[in-house]
Amino acid sequence: MKKIIDSHMHISKWGEDNIAFCFDTYRSEQNIHAINICAIPLCQSNVCNNILTGFYKIANPNTYVHAGIELIEIPIDNMTENMDAVTQYKELMEIGFDGIKMLEGKPTEHKRIGKNLNHPSLNKLYKEMEKDGAHLIMHVNDPDEFWDLKRAPQWAIDCGWTYTDGTYAPYEQIHKQTLKILEDHPNLLLTIAHFFFCSKEPEILEKLFEKYPNFCVDLTPGGEMYVEFEKNYDYYKSFFNKYSDRLIFGTDRSYMGDKKYADWLFNVVTTFLGTDKEVVSFDNKALKGLGLAQDKIDNIFFANFEKRVGKMPKKMNKTKFKAYIEKYSFALTENDRKNIKALMDKYL
Repeated sequence: MKKIIDSHMHISKWGEDNIAFCFDTYRSEQNIHAINICAIPLCQSNVCNNILTGFYKIANPNTYVHAGIELIEIPIDNMTENMDAVTQYKELMEIGFDGIKMLEGKPTEHKRIGKNLNHPSLNKLYKEMEKDGAHLIMHVNDPDEFWDLKRAPQWAIDCGWTYTDGTYAPYEQIHKQTLKILEDHPNLLLTIAHFFFCSKEPEILEKLFEKYPNFCVDLTPGGEMYVEFEKNYDYYKSFFNKYSDRLIFGTDRSYMGDKKYADWLFNVVTTFLGTDKEVVSFDNKALKGLGLAQDKIDNIFFANFEKRVGKMPKKMNKTKFKAYIEKYSFALTENDRKNIKALMDKYL
């Protein structure tokens, strides 16, 4: 691979000591050109995760960040009307974030919010982003077996990611809400993570690719995706060739995560997408690389992402970032404030 942008990464642990360096080893060892951090304030200490990733972006300018919206529909104490989703989106873009990441479609968060993905308050956000040509990365659903205890993997059960007790929206309901977003906002620059969990029904993606010119999916595992790629190799080789302009590389690597596993995962995914070699995959069977032409490889590893967010990350506006921190400081813990104060003294 000549150039790689990892479009889907996370930070959840932080402090003054590691903010500038936490992904340096990954970048150097794997020769990564740039990374995109996906902030997920829904499950990472509210707005604190936006602030954390903002400092990382300041310390590492060759970094894209997609920030998250802290929705007024799940109000933080003292939240006011000037913190609605559209206001937050505009603030984040003016600060210098590169797009928006939504976890609202993950069943656990969908349940907690208690709103459909195409709820009017969110439709206002999609409409504004469609008008602006801003990039949205969405996590929608989980593998369909998570709704069936007989098929759910043990690790998902252990994580609390099984949805069989009647309190979670069904897979098809969340899926249909997402299709309605595309129907209502056909030009939205939407990338759905984890192949939209459609590896068993890729014809769904084919129809969406043909209908919506700005719709993409990322290839961040879900190991079940790569098992399906392995089972249907000839079909998927044709699929990846035909739709290489709609597929985006990512790993879901996090700080601090299991480095050994993350390095193994990177090797599996890059070997499959970027070579014709075999690698042992998620089911301990051989996964043969697709053997794509270089232009197709380039599309997947960097060009599609750059077309959506630019060839260079946006520069952070420190004054507006500081104002954002002050506006949302009421939502932070005392420990958050201590960490942030140290970083403000150093970087702002």
